[in-house]
Amino acid sequence: MSDIQKPEMTWEIKTFGELSTNELHDLLKTRVDVFVVEQECAYPEIDGKDPLCIHVLGKNSSGKTLATARIAPAGVIYGEVSIGRVAIDKSLRGTGVGKIVMEQAMTFCIEELNAKTIKIAAQLYLKKFYSGFGFTQISDVYLWDGIEHIDMRFPKKIGNRQ
Repeated sequence: MSDIQKPEMTWEIKTFGELSTNELHDLLKTRVDVFVVEQECAYPEIDGKDPLCIHVLGKNSSGKTLATARIAPAGVIYGEVSIGRVAIDKSLRGTGVGKIVMEQAMTFCIEELNAKTIKIAAQLYLKKFYSGFGFTQISDVYLWDGIEHIDMRFPKKIGNRQ
């Protein structure tokens, strides 16, 4: 058994319009802290897609969002439902929070959006993590904003069947 204790978190899933200004601030801060500051990647974080998406919020006991994911309905980013902008505050890495945020997002995609498939653009170093949820690689490695990525899909398509 791991010595790491899972932090107490509450989980919410909201449309952009349902987000409070504090929630929007916290989710953008978490994403910028991870993708722009920590990974030293200057890219357009605010890309105009957030208002069209659904947002998973993992909040600590003080109500601050420290884990987030963005769910894009089919047609917003890809032709199919997708999950992206998965970001976990550095203080929570290795605690299982990343797994929970993905489970929350995938459950919503399947149960609420009736997704038959889910597509992600994964940073290559996270391939094993996403494979653990049943995602399989569907593209060659490519650079996106200077970081190696691969496209992945859940579930794996078998022939022409889903």
